[in-house]
Amino acid sequence: MILQPLSVRPGDDIPGPVLTEITALYASNRAFFALSGDFPDPDDVRPEQVARALADELTHPDGEVLLARSEGRLVGIAVTLARHPDPADPDPWIGLLMVDAGVRGQGHGRRIATAVENRFRAEGRTAVRLAVLENNPDGLAFWTALGYEVIGHRPDREHGRPCAVLRRELGRVDA
Repeated sequence: MILQPLSVRPGDDIPGPVLTEITALYASNRAFFALSGDFPDPDDVRPEQVARALADELTHPDGEVLLARSEGRLVGIAVTLARHPDPADPDPWIGLLMVDAGVRGQGHGRRIATAVENRFRAEGRTAVRLAVLENNPDGLAFWTALGYEVIGHRPDREHGRPCAVLRRELGRVDA
């Protein structure tokens, strides 16, 4: 598993072949987008919609978009935030972790989460947080199986959707 930062200079577009790969990954996750409402039609996720969503992430000074590749194939994506906008929140955040639905159940999500956690450990961070939509029991089950604990409930900052906030202490580096 290789995590590659998606590096796009301000004003530049995501390269076409990469955008095509990411759009296919997003489109494979129809059920998630039906829950989240992030796209108008979860059955018709378009490259320009994905590009807009990622542009918002790429312009955040503390944000990073990471592409997860296995054997050269894009199998997942992670969006992280080194610092939450709330100054009282000391932890970095995982804003999104998505695995291509065609390869789900093969351990890619766990490997991506571990790699993201290891990146934060290498930066000296001691914990990580994330939010899971309340209407996403599969997402909650995934994260709690990885050792994340629910520490609260609140609406998300962008859309006001009800979420569970989870946190995990980062101990030693996992292989």
